[in-house]
Amino acid sequence: MSGADVGVLREIAQRVLWLSTSIVDSANNGRRDPSGLKVGGHQASSASMVDIMVALWFHELDETDRISVKPHASPVLHAINYLIGQLPASYLTTLRAKGGLQSYPSRLKDPDPVDFSTGSVGIGATAPIWAAIAHRYVRAHFPDTPRAGRFISLLGDAELDEGAVWEAIADPQVGQLGELLWIVDLNRQSLDRVVPDIQAGRLKGMFEAAGWQTMTLKWGRAISAVFERPGGTELKQRLESMSNEEYQRLLRLPDGELPDRLAGAQPSPQLRALVDSIAPAELAETIRDLGGHDLGLLLDAFGQVATDRPTVIFAYTVKGRRLPTEGHPANHSALLTGEQMVALAETCGADRDDPWAAFPADSAADLLCRERSERLRRPNPGEPAALTVPTSLGHPFRKPVSTQAALGRILADLSRDAPDVADLVVTCSPDVASSTNLGGWINKRSVWAPYDRWDWFSDDAERLLRWSEVDSGQHIELGIAEVNLVGLAAELGTTWSRWGKRLIPIATLYDPFVARALEPWSYGIYAGGQSILVGTPSGVTLAPEGGAHQSITTPSIGLEQPGCVAWEPAFAQDLEWCLLHAMSQVGRPDGTSAYLRLSTRSIDQEQARLPEEPALRERRRRQVVAGGYRIAGDPSADQVTLVGVGAIMPEVIEAAGILTDLGHDVGAICLTSPDLVFRAFQQGPATGIAGELFPPAHPAPLVTVLDGHPHTLSFLAGLRGDRIRSLGVVDFGQSSSLADAYDLHGIGINAIVDAALTLLES
Repeated sequence: MSGADVGVLREIAQRVLWLSTSIVDSANNGRRDPSGLKVGGHQASSASMVDIMVALWFHELDETDRISVKPHASPVLHAINYLIGQLPASYLTTLRAKGGLQSYPSRLKDPDPVDFSTGSVGIGATAPIWAAIAHRYVRAHFPDTPRAGRFISLLGDAELDEGAVWEAIADPQVGQLGELLWIVDLNRQSLDRVVPDIQAGRLKGMFEAAGWQTMTLKWGRAISAVFERPGGTELKQRLESMSNEEYQRLLRLPDGELPDRLAGAQPSPQLRALVDSIAPAELAETIRDLGGHDLGLLLDAFGQVATDRPTVIFAYTVKGRRLPTEGHPANHSALLTGEQMVALAETCGADRDDPWAAFPADSAADLLCRERSERLRRPNPGEPAALTVPTSLGHPFRKPVSTQAALGRILADLSRDAPDVADLVVTCSPDVASSTNLGGWINKRSVWAPYDRWDWFSDDAERLLRWSEVDSGQHIELGIAEVNLVGLAAELGTTWSRWGKRLIPIATLYDPFVARALEPWSYGIYAGGQSILVGTPSGVTLAPEGGAHQSITTPSIGLEQPGCVAWEPAFAQDLEWCLLHAMSQVGRPDGTSAYLRLSTRSIDQEQARLPEEPALRERRRRQVVAGGYRIAGDPSADQVTLVGVGAIMPEVIEAAGILTDLGHDVGAICLTSPDLVFRAFQQGPATGIAGELFPPAHPAPLVTVLDGHPHTLSFLAGLRGDRIRSLGVVDFGQSSSLADAYDLHGIGINAIVDAALTLLES
């Protein structure tokens, strides 16, 4: 690129620096806030990214690229989108205001184009990995899917402390993704401090061990020319051997003190002579000439990125570059004063009184902004093809079966009865496919891989699971990393909005590990990923496995998670109806995710008392997908009502029978989704399924039981003001028989009967 062109980029970079800093300044000083709370923002973190992002948006990117921007650089993204005509000026004063620019890039909530939400540190950085895999999957199954370019992550070096980053990098599939490019803003600062160690070499080795191309942009061309002068070798050695803290301190020195401090206590004559030959102000600028701020060097590096493997570029920067706060250890949330903003405006060629002024019409900068606006404009991906998901598959479950085993059968039935729906299903798991009953599905649909792989066990007659890896497969297997699983599921669940191709992702994992994957799962939903998460096996019902594998809090997690409906069906037919309904809600503009909590406990399906008459059966189905149904008793006659969820229902039903034999009128209710019942309750106690199951005109004491924390169902007392005993699991379990586990936690038959009698007696 010619020097003149780099000059235009530098002019734009100066304007982006001004705009991004002003966006934060306006939010804190230009808006009246009666609360007196600091609005906040990250001027320094934005400043270190300006040159990298200008080089990308104004030279390197095209409309096919997708890019994740580090959370604290959101003002830079908005400033660039404004300059290229993708954000109205009216939004520039709305950072962190209602209906305005979000605090961190948000794909669904920001008014301008954002490819990935990045509020969760480390999680947003890995999202492009899963988006790249999702795009490859979609292209393999739908060849007319629009082509994608590179999947780029811009992240701070402190984000590399996050374990989620390394779990993603270590996945074997990732090393084959040549469309991945990461650029690390290596400014050597975190929120509270200067990072104490020089880590780039170690990080470089870790990426290379995972198969990545690595590039390091440490010094700009100006200082590199100084290194070629007599004494330059010593200067470079001096700079590269000092600690991060010492280097940052040099940035804060008055120009007059810099030469002596830079030369060190006992400099060589050559180093001393070189330092003294450079004017102090020029010397101060020279030591700030880092690779991440050299626009020409950045462009050259982008031209050398590999296409056969992922690439990471370590770009050294100064946090707060060209701001009065640059390099200060406490600059993370520091805000410029009014006087400092005036000085910055002068430095950047901007107008403090007209902060959002555009470049002069037809100037070189204006022409480049307009050209990039056209280059980066994307066509609308369009709506995905219409899909009708059946409400039922019509194959009765007559033998005792667990909901986990029923999951495998339902997927097999789906292939036969609704192949067009089955073609859109993609399952994934973290090395637990067979133990979560996906074996039959995998045998029918195969495992997906970017390239067909030879199956060395195809002639093994004893093999039950046919692990055929082909690009037409519909199961994706990951390593033992639940964070990766939910990240991939989320991106598979965004293909309808990114590429106009609907998928139905179903991710299975051991239910106790839902908590381990909670942050990235929630992040994926927040970012618009619609998927179905299946946690199985669940609860202390998995008694022999012991306390470490017994999930207690997951029912509450499901109820509390926004953008998701939580289900815990007890019977196989209930699961079929719930799963089909959940599938119908995935991959659409008004869609939602789902979480199903399943069990390995085999249950007699006759206990569901499923109506045979078609109209009554359809009524039962509607109640199941609404959140629950009455399985016994008459609400107008109930002296006590037992309410159960999931695998505990046989005990609830048997306890109801014992109480009935004792002469009491007892009702039994099976909830398939406490989540949906709670939502109905929030609309009013007599509303929807809540009012249907617990009619206000017929109050009765309640005993609630589930294999999870009892507070999950305690809200039911608020529907009618009923007295309640909530039974559940409040302590760690231990290895035992099922009966012993239920007795240990007070959720067995005797405990239910005792709780009901206590309420009746009182």
